[in-house]
Amino acid sequence: MKHNNQVFDNVLDLVGNTPLIRLNKITSKFKGNFFAKVEAFNPGNSSKDRIALHIIEEAERKGILSPGDTIIETTSGNTGFSIAMVSIIKGYECVLAVSSKSSADKIDMLKTMGAKVYVCPAHVSADDPRSYYQVAKRLHEEINGSVYINQYFNELNIDAHYNSTGPEIWNQTEGKITHLIACSGTGGTISGTAKYLKEQNSGIKVIGVDAFGSVIKKYHETREFDEKEIYPYRIEGLGKNLIPTATNFDVIDEFVKVTDEESAHTARLIAKTEGLFVGYTSGAAMQAVAQLGENNEFKEGDNIVIIFPDHGSRYMSKVYSDKWMKEQGFFDSINEEAAETIQYIK
Repeated sequence: MKHNNQVFDNVLDLVGNTPLIRLNKITSKFKGNFFAKVEAFNPGNSSKDRIALHIIEEAERKGILSPGDTIIETTSGNTGFSIAMVSIIKGYECVLAVSSKSSADKIDMLKTMGAKVYVCPAHVSADDPRSYYQVAKRLHEEINGSVYINQYFNELNIDAHYNSTGPEIWNQTEGKITHLIACSGTGGTISGTAKYLKEQNSGIKVIGVDAFGSVIKKYHETREFDEKEIYPYRIEGLGKNLIPTATNFDVIDEFVKVTDEESAHTARLIAKTEGLFVGYTSGAAMQAVAQLGENNEFKEGDNIVIIFPDHGSRYMSKVYSDKWMKEQGFFDSINEEAAETIQYIK
């Protein structure tokens, strides 16, 4: 219960109501007005706070969760952090199966938040017993009094954003939003937000962002799962090697694919132009906007909202590490940093 505008009972009172921030420099060559929904302002620094709190409170309401129970989940990092945070406040044990693609920063954060973490190989099929999906299922069977959140196939994932993110964006734009652009991993964020917005105005165009190496875009266009689309890629929390039922493909108008390299550079560019220190997936969303803008998707007067899902601090050993960028081959003659910006005084 909030006592006044400054005092809160606990950190969970701060979930949601994130700001919409106008983008000025990075979008200056495109027509339209661009706004970022900056989910790093959630207390757990990502949009996943919304689903963690909503799903856990629904489980409590239905009597599925009791004090002292264990919450189990698959995560590329952010959902796990949010679940661990909610578990601390509400008194649950937290066990997480994490993809090895997750940054070392994220895994260390999960451990710091009291979670027991199982790191599983990223580049195995979803039905491989070593995959984080199968490891979470096995742990759920083995641990008495456990609840498996299962965000990829949980309708509550969609509901969380239908109840919060969608109405927030509608109110913040005074109903004038013309385009929603969001990355799609589990699909909960884009599906729930889009469902609400399209109920208010069916003319709003919803564009999903997918990764090369993921099956999502082709499935949206053909309704066929094509295994040949799958190959390893580096962006976390975006795209999939399976079809999540938490994605409502009917409310998404089209998908745009982005590369690992361009998304990484665009994340850095957001920081340098707008002063917003955001994550790899935010770079992917912004990269999709740039590709759409170059193809004249937007016109004067359009109001484009882009969801920036998390904070840059989760990627210090990845996109914000020059060493990692060089190891990936992401610094070449075109994208090499212009100058050494750290000077050591001896």
